[in-house]
Amino acid sequence: MSFLLPIFLFLVGFFPNPAFCENAVSSMRFELIHSDGPELLGTAIKPENRLKHFRELVHRDFYRKKMVSEMLGRRRRATELSGDGNSFAMPMSSGAYARTGQYFVRFQVGTPAQKFLLVADTGSDLTWMNCRYRCRNCTNPGGRRRRVFHADSSSSFSPVKCSSAACQRLPFSLTTCPAPESPCAYDYRYADGSYAKGIFADESTTVTLSSGERVKLKGVVIGCSSSFDGSSFRAADGVLGLARSNHSFAVKATDHAGGKFSYCLVDHLSPKNASGYLSFGSATTPSDCKSAMQHTRLLLDPLLDPFYAVQVTGISVGGILLPIPRVVWDASSQGGVILDSGSSLTMLAEPAYRAVLSALSAPLMAFPKVDNKPFDFCFNVSGGGYKEDLVPILAVHLDGAARFEPPVKSYVIDVADGVKCIGILSASWPAISTIGNILQQNFLWEFDLHNGRLGFEPSTCGP
Repeated sequence: MSFLLPIFLFLVGFFPNPAFCENAVSSMRFELIHSDGPELLGTAIKPENRLKHFRELVHRDFYRKKMVSEMLGRRRRATELSGDGNSFAMPMSSGAYARTGQYFVRFQVGTPAQKFLLVADTGSDLTWMNCRYRCRNCTNPGGRRRRVFHADSSSSFSPVKCSSAACQRLPFSLTTCPAPESPCAYDYRYADGSYAKGIFADESTTVTLSSGERVKLKGVVIGCSSSFDGSSFRAADGVLGLARSNHSFAVKATDHAGGKFSYCLVDHLSPKNASGYLSFGSATTPSDCKSAMQHTRLLLDPLLDPFYAVQVTGISVGGILLPIPRVVWDASSQGGVILDSGSSLTMLAEPAYRAVLSALSAPLMAFPKVDNKPFDFCFNVSGGGYKEDLVPILAVHLDGAARFEPPVKSYVIDVADGVKCIGILSASWPAISTIGNILQQNFLWEFDLHNGRLGFEPSTCGP
């Protein structure tokens, strides 16, 4: 399970998908809204300054990096889910204004449906929320204003029995089983010390199709958390699990919706009203709509579960391929690369990081250098003269001749007034490298789980 993704997703309903150029195919989508809106119950806190904000993101990213290192190599046993081919989607937006770097989703669960705000996490197996089940005199974690899922009020809530085989397959399930009919309990521990404790259950979630029809996804595994704690949850009611595990919401939803899900992340420092989306379903491109989408394969190896790994073949800066040892990109050895919307900043294994840092910083040496840890290269632009075209183009080369070229603003980032930094961090070798959400912003990313393929193309993420 993961430390939480520094992206908060709000599932608020359907709107047209510009990046897909969709025809009449039905899809499901959820909106990603900024985290300082009224939906967050007044919990938003603007950072005192950008540098403090980025230092907090880096702190969380290092915890997440530790979690990724611990999780890779673990195998996930899975159960097969069925679907009917429909698709759906949800809007997304940056959580920078809540000093979290996360995105939220508005999620509807139970019968009748109850609404919650969940952190969307590509490294979490479990979808869980603040919950009460057959509980007397319960306290409400996080204060009286936090939403609570009243499981006893849902006719579709069905606890998983601790004596069942399903309980043994679920992640972080406890071995204690007071009686055969007792619920299967869990204790999720996150790398930053946050935790969630509760019971597993099968439930129904409500989604809205692109046609406007509201349908229920049945048999979704959720966690009913009677207690949880940690700064990661200060503005949310729980977590939406988007990892590549048959227990996650992402796999359940894609099985229902054509085998694909996608997201588009707006700039993390976009205006409050900017939003992207999280979509589930297969969209087609009409003949009069030209797509710039490139594709590479997803490395769907059980040893890499539950993360989304890709095969990088090299990195170039200014059109020159950097001398990075191939072992850095070898997931079967001690390297490899994952695409992680849950990490804010990109972290490269040390040999790759040094080569990239040297190549990017060389043309920027004329600007006064500024010491702004944890970044290794920052410079002052308040004196003028800086233009983005001074920065060489960074390109990540992927298997299948795909080439990911993020905009300069995604790797030379504003961290304070008049100060920019190369926004990439080092991971001590051996290590897996992580492409974080800031580098991913303003692109549409499509995860085709059924065909083991990743697609990507530039996008404004707008309506």
